[in-house]
Amino acid sequence: LQSGHRWGSMEKRGPVLHIVVVGFHHKKGCQIEFSYPPLKPGEGHDSQSLPEEWKYLPFLALPDGAHNYQEDTVFFHLPPRSGDQTTVYGVSCYRQIEAKALKVRQADVTRETVQKSVCVLSQLPLYGLLQAKLQLITHAYFEEKDFSQISILKELYDHMNSSLGSTLPEGSQVYLGLSPRDLVLHFRHKVLILFKLILLEKKVLFYISPVNRLVGALMTVLSLFPGMIEHGLTDCSQYRPRKSVSEDAGSQGSAPQLGVPVAAAAASNTNLGVGKGDGKMAEKHAVEGQKANVPFCQSEKTCNGAQTSNDAVQRLKVPSRSSPASSESDWETLDTNGLEESNLKEEHENAALQQAENLASKGTSSESLPITVQPQANTGHAVLVPGLISGLEEDQFGMPLAIFTKGYLCLPYMALQQHHLLSDVTVRGFVAGATNILFRQQKHLSDAIVEIEDAQVQIHDPELRKILNPTTADLRFADYLVKHVTENRDDVFLDGTGWEGGDEWIRAQFSAYLHALLAAVLQPDNEKTLSDFGTAFVAAWKNTHNYRVWNSNKHPALAEVNSSHPFQGQYSVSDVKLRLSHSVQNSERGKKIGNAMVSTSRNVMQTGKAVGQSVGGAFTSAKSAMSSWFSTFTQSTQSLGD
Repeated sequence: LQSGHRWGSMEKRGPVLHIVVVGFHHKKGCQIEFSYPPLKPGEGHDSQSLPEEWKYLPFLALPDGAHNYQEDTVFFHLPPRSGDQTTVYGVSCYRQIEAKALKVRQADVTRETVQKSVCVLSQLPLYGLLQAKLQLITHAYFEEKDFSQISILKELYDHMNSSLGSTLPEGSQVYLGLSPRDLVLHFRHKVLILFKLILLEKKVLFYISPVNRLVGALMTVLSLFPGMIEHGLTDCSQYRPRKSVSEDAGSQGSAPQLGVPVAAAAASNTNLGVGKGDGKMAEKHAVEGQKANVPFCQSEKTCNGAQTSNDAVQRLKVPSRSSPASSESDWETLDTNGLEESNLKEEHENAALQQAENLASKGTSSESLPITVQPQANTGHAVLVPGLISGLEEDQFGMPLAIFTKGYLCLPYMALQQHHLLSDVTVRGFVAGATNILFRQQKHLSDAIVEIEDAQVQIHDPELRKILNPTTADLRFADYLVKHVTENRDDVFLDGTGWEGGDEWIRAQFSAYLHALLAAVLQPDNEKTLSDFGTAFVAAWKNTHNYRVWNSNKHPALAEVNSSHPFQGQYSVSDVKLRLSHSVQNSERGKKIGNAMVSTSRNVMQTGKAVGQSVGGAFTSAKSAMSSWFSTFTQSTQSLGD
């Protein structure tokens, strides 16, 4: 029902909303140069006017630091516009060309290079598929060497809408360009830590340049969650751009509007006109704007068309405190008992409403009536129904989990102008990507920073590190993945289509892992079973919004799932080796050992008396680091054995 209502608007025009060209103007900065159809009804294709909800579009489509690269690709998310229900998915292809190569040079071209992005705004999350088509058209558009030739862009709009259709394509087309094989090869055992970080709804920041490497890694991690890419991101960009102080002061006294995203508001000059190379000025503006931040809260909006009862809304309260650090626990106060009571009442009301609407107009879809998850026959393909609380389209296991809802954002690329969102009190958390060093430097705004270049996951809080410390069963699982991917590297086709060790195989392993975890928490007397997943981790996860929403419904299909860790079993010598290897790679002491050994090997290759002293110092350093680390390791293995 909800699906038919949600995508009904696409039946005539298809999934692509707009084709947009963004250029860099030497005085005005990033600006819209062309849009088809116009971004605002009634305006021309060359209008530079933007809807308020999409005011960051130019800075997302033409990323900061793009002048350092000949071409790049950006995936980004925009908030829904007024009246719409779901995230708008953006894919942008950036290129630059020398001005002297242009056949037609317009008056405002005053620099040696011209930088532009061609962007597609879609209602469907088809990142790689849109990218493949868009790269070809962008190349052809630049080859014209005359940017006034816009007919090719209009043809792109018509072609995409006629060829893609209004529903998500079946199979692996949704995952085109997202390679879990490459992710596992690069991050190895740490992939599971990333997976668990997002399950805990922590503030996770990915960092690397250029943008295509950033968004590729981030979206690939999300593709490990069953159904997440296809149906789990419809509510992931519910934020409102910053406004002026005067507007904020006025809006605090007014009644909040239903359907408007839970918002952050602050003082800012969003049209900074940040050029490629004007990063320092942008950082200054961002910091000054942060000081003038005037946050306010609005009542909870209905979740993606699921008309939640007033009682249920009251139990999902917006944080009343203004401290970003203390707001997270307030968001996670969902009383599932109360929800279940309100749901029973709601179901009777919905049944009556549905019957009335069917009598009034047969053949038309009802207004997104939520229904409970029912067990489905195993017919070889997933049967999706609207989730009662989440508003997402769920399968019989309750997938995708409602992680990116109620103020938990997914922003594959964040522009500098969106920096304020990291400290916004109405944002529970985020999985976000950044290329600007300003994001990475402010570590207090995130729980973890993922350095993609070095495959490092920096977790700031020691308690969180302890919670995410992999169990023996987790290490076996991660080792199983790494071995299959590395050993089958030469046997699997380049596109990862081979089964064992391939992309789909890896996603299947994570799906099995998550299903086993969900099945385990439903079992009575499950302490021993849950310890394989991590007792502290499971306790933390049970306090998250996504768990409480999932647990508020019944999922009988999980009764058929094995409710134990896929790699449970007795402790062995090989487990000691795994633990040793993991500790050396990830602990601070392990890193000291590695550095000491590198220093030793470097000095051994030199000659002379000074070298002998240095070698002795290096060995002493290595010995002290090793003895200190090994004593800690012995204690941890003893406790694991117990």
